[in-house]
Amino acid sequence: MCSVNTPYEVAVIDEIQMIRDPGRGWAWTRALLGICAQEIHLCGEAAAINLVTELMYTTGEEVEVRNYERLTSLKVLDNALQSLNNLRPGDCIVCFNKNDIFSVSRQIEARGLECAVIYGSLPPGTKIAQANKFNDPDDQCKILVATDAIGMGLNLSIKRIIFNSLVKPSVNEKGEKEIDTISTSQALQIAGRAGRFSSMFKEGEVTTMVQEDLPLLKEILDKPVHAIQAAGLHPTAEQIEMFAYHLPDATLANLVDIFVSLSQVDGHYFVCNIEDFKFVADMIQHIPLNLRSRYVFCTAPINRNLPFVCTSLLKFARQFSRNEPLTFQWICKHVTWPVSPPKTIKDLMHLEAVHDVLDLYLWLSYRFMDMFPDAALVRAIQRELDAIIQTGVHSITKLIRASESRTALQILDETSKDSGGFPDGAPTPGPRRIRGTKSLPANAEPQKASLTSRLVQDGLLTPDMLKQLEKEWMSRHQSRGNQTRLNELDILKKNRKKK
Repeated sequence: MCSVNTPYEVAVIDEIQMIRDPGRGWAWTRALLGICAQEIHLCGEAAAINLVTELMYTTGEEVEVRNYERLTSLKVLDNALQSLNNLRPGDCIVCFNKNDIFSVSRQIEARGLECAVIYGSLPPGTKIAQANKFNDPDDQCKILVATDAIGMGLNLSIKRIIFNSLVKPSVNEKGEKEIDTISTSQALQIAGRAGRFSSMFKEGEVTTMVQEDLPLLKEILDKPVHAIQAAGLHPTAEQIEMFAYHLPDATLANLVDIFVSLSQVDGHYFVCNIEDFKFVADMIQHIPLNLRSRYVFCTAPINRNLPFVCTSLLKFARQFSRNEPLTFQWICKHVTWPVSPPKTIKDLMHLEAVHDVLDLYLWLSYRFMDMFPDAALVRAIQRELDAIIQTGVHSITKLIRASESRTALQILDETSKDSGGFPDGAPTPGPRRIRGTKSLPANAEPQKASLTSRLVQDGLLTPDMLKQLEKEWMSRHQSRGNQTRLNELDILKKNRKKK
């Protein structure tokens, strides 16, 4: 987002260690080498010092290094949490996927405790609201369940960090998905949130959920953080345009592929993976755009795993290609604004995707002001949407229960289909007449009601039976979770053997 054309007196680049990130490192390299500032302050891990010093030497810059020590102590405990019954005020459970977030928060509130929830796809305003709720000493919420999103950009009053797992999915330099143990850098970044100097706790603690993970956590934290060897690069629009001059018939995805395969970089740099770029390039290839505009659309920050966001980008590009401005009315119609408060987790996730679409509009409005003219109005409804999402996250366990009830009914429906209707080969009972109702004519089509109401009306399901179904579904879900834990332990053992 930063401008490399505007002159500044001072620029501050935070989390400079992200310069090594396989997907986004190029943005930090661009900022470090491109910002027009008299003085640049870099904040981050000491692992970046040597690389930054060498890069600045090549540009003739003076480098001054200032090291800062942590002002409070951080202690690795000898015992794991082992049970959610052992939670204390100021605890933060760190999970590495959203399903674990939902599962753990549900189990915590089932014990009569209130918890705040923070994960990466939440809007910034919702993250801050949840952080404030957790930090407020007068609020009943004393537990936080979060992903590693808490590692950057949030001030939290945490006493103890509890790793729910030490295995995290990631994407390597080739764009391939991997599941591996967290790095020392990641572990320190997360564990360091406990007992911060500005919080009410003057000493931090860190542990794991299960005892088997604790020795590995200690081993990870004891390792030195390896110095960063190289900074990420990405082909610029100017470079691709020059390249396209010699290959006029090549698609943008092919141009970037060929460019990267022919590129040679010295030891201080590496080329970031370009899979997301190529994904968007292929998606919008059939839309008539000039090369520079096509490049900008391909660098838009979207999650390609969200179909609604990808479809939105496609529609944005199509409208743009017709030279038709994307007005406030157009975007409201596209996202079906105003939206309803979420009733299930699926609804909440859709609203998060809508927020991402509004973010995408604002991002493009900085690049194409004439074609995305209503940024102020879109920003206003985005704030409203943020408030709606905050309400949903505040009652997240209710949404989880609603989702579970629906899933339980789906399981019941599937079971009845699989067993031919009813267990033990029992014949399907005929229609029952409920007192006070009128029977329908033989040729009349019954009104479509929910499965629950139909079963209750027919006397086949009682509220107690529904509760029992929910318990059975939860038990099945728990057993799946245990199997996942066993799989994670297998991965950990294999990784340790490799190392």
